Amino acid sequence: MKVLVIEDTPKLGAAIREAMNRAQFVNDLAPSIEEADALLATSPYDLILLDLSLPDGDGLDFLRKLRAAQIHTPVIVLTARGGLNDRIAGLDDGADDYLVKPFELSEMISRCRAVLRRPDRLSAEAIRVGRLVFDQRSGLVTAEGYNTPLPRRESQLLATLMRRPGKVCTRTHLEDAVYESTAEVTPNALEASIYRLRTFLTSADSGVEIRTVRGVGYVLVASENA
Repeated sequence: MKVLVIEDTPKLGAAIREAMNRAQFVNDLAPSIEEADALLATSPYDLILLDLSLPDGDGLDFLRKLRAAQIHTPVIVLTARGGLNDRIAGLDDGADDYLVKPFELSEMISRCRAVLRRPDRLSAEAIRVGRLVFDQRSGLVTAEGYNTPLPRRESQLLATLMRRPGKVCTRTHLEDAVYESTAEVTPNALEASIYRLRTFLTSADSGVEIRTVRGVGYVLVASENA
């Protein structure tokens, strides 16, 4: 899962990102609405954490703009505005949850997981391709009992491919889903992760394989011997 954190306080933003990393969420940080717009225009996100008091505008106005544009990415508001009317306004304007500062980072992570596993956000708790199972609640990929955990990056990459079985995923789409926007991605980084995934899929007798579409990207398909 990839999360966009919109928070302009450097110390809190860094703490949130560290907690997200520990919880195995890929995440980007935007300290302003302008930077959030730029990231949303180039990268897919599964969840947005939104501060309301931002240097270039009000977070509620930003939230209303998202919903008016039919962007339904779930949003959790993180704010010091804790009054009843504030909470009602946030939820009525399209927030999926509302967390008042100061808060415990462990509670924030729990609320993220709760929002992401809601039925209206996930069409199913698990995606199955061949003998692979991707549990969307935990983010874990297994192969019918072959339960060797994958590193976060490979797990995120495989989950992205599993959401589009039989369809080509471009390099740009995969890199946007797997890497933070500030990460320095080497030319061969994606290929290295694909190689490790192919090794896992073969050893797990997964019934699927990753094929290269030269010059475009990769596609997850059923193995010929499945």
